[in-house]
Amino acid sequence: MATDILTSAVIHSMARNMSVTDLIRTVETLKQSGQEASVETLYDAWVQHNQGNPLLYAILFNYSVALSDAGKLVPARECLEKAIALNSEFMPAYINLGRIYERMGTLGPALVQWSAVIAKLAQINGGNITFKTTALNQSARALEAVNQDEAAENMLKQSLEIDCHQREVAQHYVALRQRQCEWPVVAPWERVSHEVLTVGMSPLSAGAYTDDPLFQLATAYNYNKVEIGIPPVLDLPLKRAVDVSGPLRIGYVSSDLREHAVGYLLTEVFGLHDRKKVEVFAYYCGPESKDSLHEHFKKTVDHWTSISNMDDIAAARRIADDGIQILVDLNGYTREARLKIFALRPAPVIVNWLGYPGTLASPYHHYIISDDWIIPEENELYYSEKVLRLPCYQPSNRQRAVAPKTPTRAEVGLPEKAMVYCCFNGAHKINRFTFERWIMILKRVPKSVLWLLGSTKTTDERLKKIASEHGIEPERLVFAEKLANPYHLARYVLADLFLDTAPYGAHTTGSDALWMGVPILTFSGKSFASRVCGSLARSAGIPELVCSSAEEYVDRAVEFGNDPSLLEPFRKKLRAEKSKCVLFDTPLLVRRLEDLYVRMWNDFKDGRLPKPDLTNLDVYLEVGSQVHHDEIEVQTLDDYHGWWLEKLAKRNKYRPVPSDNRLITNEDVFLRFK
Repeated sequence: MATDILTSAVIHSMARNMSVTDLIRTVETLKQSGQEASVETLYDAWVQHNQGNPLLYAILFNYSVALSDAGKLVPARECLEKAIALNSEFMPAYINLGRIYERMGTLGPALVQWSAVIAKLAQINGGNITFKTTALNQSARALEAVNQDEAAENMLKQSLEIDCHQREVAQHYVALRQRQCEWPVVAPWERVSHEVLTVGMSPLSAGAYTDDPLFQLATAYNYNKVEIGIPPVLDLPLKRAVDVSGPLRIGYVSSDLREHAVGYLLTEVFGLHDRKKVEVFAYYCGPESKDSLHEHFKKTVDHWTSISNMDDIAAARRIADDGIQILVDLNGYTREARLKIFALRPAPVIVNWLGYPGTLASPYHHYIISDDWIIPEENELYYSEKVLRLPCYQPSNRQRAVAPKTPTRAEVGLPEKAMVYCCFNGAHKINRFTFERWIMILKRVPKSVLWLLGSTKTTDERLKKIASEHGIEPERLVFAEKLANPYHLARYVLADLFLDTAPYGAHTTGSDALWMGVPILTFSGKSFASRVCGSLARSAGIPELVCSSAEEYVDRAVEFGNDPSLLEPFRKKLRAEKSKCVLFDTPLLVRRLEDLYVRMWNDFKDGRLPKPDLTNLDVYLEVGSQVHHDEIEVQTLDDYHGWWLEKLAKRNKYRPVPSDNRLITNEDVFLRFK
C-alpha cells in the first residue's frame, strides 16, 4: 500500500495556509486512499504552522486519534494533554486521555481523567449528559477489569439514572450483578424499570438468568436487530464462492484461538481435518496473543489471517476473496465477536457452532450444530437456525496438560475426610435457585463442604453470608484460587462429586471434570446452555447422573453424600471409558463435522439452504420481558408451553398489533407451537 505519495515537503507546504475545514477534508481523502502515514505527517505539519489557531485543541484531539489508532500511545497522550491545556472544558479529550492511560496499563491516571469529567459537568444539557455517562461507563468498565465490582456497579447505576435508555449500560449492569451473585439480578428502581433491564440484557446473560428458551430466542433476535443492525453498505460487491473444485473451503471466525475455554476445546479440531475433504481457513479477531496455544492454531490451519485490525468491510472482502464456502461463527454473542462481518454475508453458508450456547436468531446464520440431547427434535422451535447434529456437540482436547503433582486436601483448604462437593463454574452461573439447592444438600449431609471457584472477595463473602443466614457454617464453603489450567486440573481429583449449576451449566469445565474422572450430577432443562452438561455426562458413559427434576438432583446429591462409596462405580467407568467414549473421541467428531459440511454445501447447491425463522419474535420479547424470572424457575414448570400460551393469549386478546395491514391472530402468535 502506498503511504508516501505526498512528500514531507509538499505536505508542509500544503499545511501552512490550510483552513481547518480543508485539513479535515484532506485527511479523509488520504485515509480513503490508504495513506495513513501522510495523515500523521499532515496533522503534525498543520499543528506546527498553526499554533495560534483557536481550534488547535480540536485538531490536536483528531491527531491523537490517528496516533492512537496507529498504536503510538505516548505522542497521542501528549497531544491530548496539550489539547486540555488549551481548552480545559473540552470533555472528549479527558475521555480519550483516560482510554490511552488504560491502554498503557496505568488505570489510576485513567480514572483521574474520567473523574474530572464527572466532577466538571454540573450543568445539565445534552452534550454534558453524553460526556458524563461516557465517563461513568468507562470508569465502570475499567473498575470491573480490576475486580472492583461494587464500585463499577455504582458507576453504572449512576449512568442509568441519568439516561435509562442506554442498552449497553443496562446489559453491563445486569451482567455485573450476575457475576457478583446479587439476587435478584434484575432489580429495578424508581428511575429504571424491570422491562428496561430485561430487554437490555445480553443473550449470554439471559442464558444464565432463566431456562426460558422462547425468551432467549426473542432476546437474541432483539440484540441482533439493535446491536448488529443492518450493514452500512447494503450493496457491497463480494466475490462469494459458488462452486469451486477441490476440498470444501471452511472458514472459522473466532476471537478465542488462544488460551481460552473455547480455544482449549478446539485444540485438536483443525489439525484432524482430512485435507482431501476440507481446506481450513482461520480468521482471528481477538486480542494480540503470543501464548503457545495461539501459536499451535497458526500451525494447524492451512491459512491464518488476523482480522482484529481490519474493519468489517475489509474482513468480509478478505473472506469472500478467499473463496470461503462455509463460514463458521465460533463466537456468537460473546466478547470480541464480529457479527457485523457475518451480516455482510461473505460466504454462501453461515454456521453457528460452539462459541455461544444457543440460537443467534439472526437473518444470516443458516445452521446451528448441536446433538440429540442438547436440541431434541421437539425443541427445534426454539431455534431460528436449522439444527444439525454431531454424536456430541462439544470437541475435547485429549492432550490436556495436567500438573504432575496432585495437592493434598489440606493444601487447598479442604477437610481430609468430609464429603467434598465441588463446582468450578463461574460465579455468574450461580443463581438463587441453584444456591438454595446446594444449601439443602449441605444441610442433609452433615460436615460436607462445597468447593467453589473463587471470585472477588466481596462475592465470596456474600455467598458465605447467605449460607450462614440459612444455617450453614460459612467455613463449609471453600473457595479455590484461580490457577493455570494444568494445576487447576490436577486438583479436580480431590472432589467427590461435581454439582452442576442450572440453567447455565458446566461446558468446558464439565469436560475437564469428566476427563479427570470426577462424576458430575446435572439437571437438564429446556434451553441449550442447560443441556450441554447432560450431553457431556451421557457422552462420557454416565447418563445415570443426568437428572430430570430439581428434586431428583437434590435427593441424589444427598444420597451420594451420605454414602460416597456409591460414586466409585462412576469413577471407575470414567477411567475405563476415557479412551473410547464419544465425549473424548475427537477424530469421530471431526469426521462427522465434515459430513455435515458436505450436507450443508449440497443444500446450498440444490437450492435448499434454510431460511432462519424469525416469526413473531418481537411479540415474544414483549411478553417474556414482563416475567420476573428471578421469582420463578421456568425449569421446574410442568407445562412450559401451556404457561407461554396463556401469556400470549392474554396479550393478544387485549393488545393485538397490526402486521401487513391486518391484525395478528391467535393462530399467527402461536405459530411456533405448531
